[in-house]
Amino acid sequence: MTRTITSVILLCICSMPLAAQQAPAIHVFTKRGKGVGFVTADSSFSFNYQFRMQNRATFVSTSENVAEPESFEFRVRRLRMKFEGFVYDPRLTYYIQLSFSRGDMDWRGPDDAAVNSSPNVVRDAVIYYNPTTHLRLGFGQTKLPGNRQRVISSGDQQFADRSIVNAAFNIDRDFGFFAHYTQNYFVLRGALTSGEGRNSINSNKGLAYTGRVELLPFGKFTGTNDYIEGDLEREQTPKLSIAGTYSLNDLALRQAGQLGNDLYAPRSIRNFELDMLFKYNGWAWYNEYMKRESENPITTSPTDPTRTRFIFVGEGYLSQLSYLFKNNVELAARYSTTIPNESLYDNAMFPLLDETQLKQVELGITKYLVGHRLKIQGNVLYGERINMNSKTFDSGFWSGIFQVEIGF
Repeated sequence: MTRTITSVILLCICSMPLAAQQAPAIHVFTKRGKGVGFVTADSSFSFNYQFRMQNRATFVSTSENVAEPESFEFRVRRLRMKFEGFVYDPRLTYYIQLSFSRGDMDWRGPDDAAVNSSPNVVRDAVIYYNPTTHLRLGFGQTKLPGNRQRVISSGDQQFADRSIVNAAFNIDRDFGFFAHYTQNYFVLRGALTSGEGRNSINSNKGLAYTGRVELLPFGKFTGTNDYIEGDLEREQTPKLSIAGTYSLNDLALRQAGQLGNDLYAPRSIRNFELDMLFKYNGWAWYNEYMKRESENPITTSPTDPTRTRFIFVGEGYLSQLSYLFKNNVELAARYSTTIPNESLYDNAMFPLLDETQLKQVELGITKYLVGHRLKIQGNVLYGERINMNSKTFDSGFWSGIFQVEIGF
């Protein structure tokens, strides 16, 4: 497919009028897994294009009885297009990512978010400037330097979905200023952003402040191997990253800060995150702990006090282990749990609130045909809910997922 696109681009260039052909030449390039692009002969502009698509079939049972289906999901889970390059100076770069499938727009009909009330096609639109080889400054909309699993691209995951811990506590994307500083043994990341998430149309005087520190006691991973799941690089020496993130979203308008429905009143939200990644010779072991805090996390409707919207305060952790065989088949296992704060299940002022603890155990197998750009995945998952007041089993379910990802 890459050759076909390249041929079309070359044909278009060759068929231009003579005057156009006398303009600076364009050098077209392709690289497996890195897309197709071009650079002008005077090096004033570069453009790289990639796409990826995730097609998915999912089964979910109504209970522990796997033979009783509750739902089936057959859909395009993700369809993305990505554009990046530099303009006038190799130090001045841009990154744009668009999403086109309904399930990939962080937008659902039942949601009620005045600050984000339309499909979110634009995921990333950010300008970067690299004054030195170690420092990168950004302005625009992109991922916050939050938990590693969220920052890792959904196309570089070893399971079909991220964990329930990420779903409950991640801080996602936002618009603002970003800074990354990298050295051999540590990485510093920071952001000053709006706090309302991507493509917001309304904001207030509160901002979001995010900082992350990563320690690399054994030095850098091979390439970007610390930001993909699985040890596809088969690290020849042990590699370890220990990291922590703190984020304060001052006067947040939405239930999860950058995500969720609108709250009935602004609240400040504090997020803490610790993670550890170890890789060596095909083995990958990842652990993550996340916690969210907020004073008075429950808000009530000014017109109907019985209606509430709350911030999910509490904590969660996960651990996942994988091994990549030499035939590029990978086996992975993950355990994850989220635990709500007692204010969400044992609150005399709001007796109807009854948030449960969630637990999930997941097994996955992936066949990498062209790394993460072409892979076939199968997951089996068992989940259960625990009543927090009685500390007893509430309900359970099984799920199976088959997914094919293709891109270049």
